[in-house]
Amino acid sequence: MGRETYEHLRAFAERFVPSCPLSARVEVGDGRIVLTASPGGRHGLAALRIGRQLRPQLPDGIVATTSGDIEEPGLGQLRRPDVLVLPEAAMDTDDPISPRALLAAVEIVSPSNPENDYESKLRHYPQLGIPHYLIVDPRDGTCVHHWAIGAREGTPVYEARVPYVFGDKISIGEWVIDTGELPRYGPDSR
Repeated sequence: MGRETYEHLRAFAERFVPSCPLSARVEVGDGRIVLTASPGGRHGLAALRIGRQLRPQLPDGIVATTSGDIEEPGLGQLRRPDVLVLPEAAMDTDDPISPRALLAAVEIVSPSNPENDYESKLRHYPQLGIPHYLIVDPRDGTCVHHWAIGAREGTPVYEARVPYVFGDKISIGEWVIDTGELPRYGPDSR
């Protein structure tokens, strides 16, 4: 997708979203606008618990937050990770955060749109230079940690991946996330 197409989609989303109900979340990727309602309680609870676990482990100046858009117009990407780990100084902007500042991104899979995390973001996050990408899936109690950016046919990709199940402790660099504290979605989640 070219920058002009991306800028058109971004402008359209900015104009359209304020009229959407349910506090819509907007992302742009793969040449389309991805519009979802705010996540449900357990989705947010998982992000909150991951951030809370990470905060005491992070060195001064590095934060774990559940808020902030990342944007790379040249690659046509506007994303909102569920948990971002990055230098606090990178948040000192009125614009979206540069994805190149992130040390890690965590996505909690939504029941209604899992391919966004497992396909689109898995393809784009290494291109955005995000060194660690953790997918947490409360639908089935699994996680996958992706890291080690390499290249395949000239395109950045994650070359390492380790699957986990809820109850495991996941090491991301020097940090550990205890997935035993994460909630599963109920049988009627959407």
